[in-house]
Amino acid sequence: MGIFSAFVSPWSFIVIALAIVHFIRRRPDTYWIYIILFLGPLGATIYLFVEALPDLGLLRQSFKVFPRRRRIHELEAAVLDNPSAGNYEELADLYMEDGNFAKARTCYDRAISSRTDSLDPFYRRGVCEVELGDFAAAVLDLERVVNSDPGYDFHRAKGLLAHAYANTGQPAKAEQLFREATVISTSSETYYNFATLLASQGRTAEAREWAQKILAKKPTMPGYLRRRERPWFRKANTLLLRLRAS
Repeated sequence: MGIFSAFVSPWSFIVIALAIVHFIRRRPDTYWIYIILFLGPLGATIYLFVEALPDLGLLRQSFKVFPRRRRIHELEAAVLDNPSAGNYEELADLYMEDGNFAKARTCYDRAISSRTDSLDPFYRRGVCEVELGDFAAAVLDLERVVNSDPGYDFHRAKGLLAHAYANTGQPAKAEQLFREATVISTSSETYYNFATLLASQGRTAEAREWAQKILAKKPTMPGYLRRRERPWFRKANTLLLRLRAS
């Protein structure tokens, strides 16, 4: 029994390999790797049905990359003839969804230079600036958004502005905004960034408390949300390990 039974049948080896690859990529609960290794093809099959099959819903999102890339190519050509704010903003949104934050930021620059009556391009440019590590620029854009609409994007804008303050030497402002955002928002991103700020100030107990709040949400989350939150669970666990070692 176990992984050695994979040598009995090539199909068994394939099932186990698929399960292990999925486990490495998605990082579910650790006990699954023992089920896969010790129960062999049976454990791998159980794992694939319980953990991998529900992920097909997330996988559908990845297939959107093809029409998105096609639309990006269309808009890249369109802005040469019609460099309107709308075309640039749509192209920026698509670049952002594609993870190309540098190009997205450039396109938001062009969109904003032509039209400044909407908060959305400022907010999205601010998100790109955070992703690119340009926190000083992010402060300017996110301040504009939060000052106009404090609850923008379910208070994520306020949480990101707090994170930008924390990374531009303004910890007092950052903490105030984090506390305001976390009164209403339960965003793991905001909790984690707040915990990181507290850890950087040597406030270990408080940092641990906010990291634990991320993990405390896990048992009551629906499966699809738990899978989407896995990166934050991993970050919270890593931070807790670092705090214990310090």
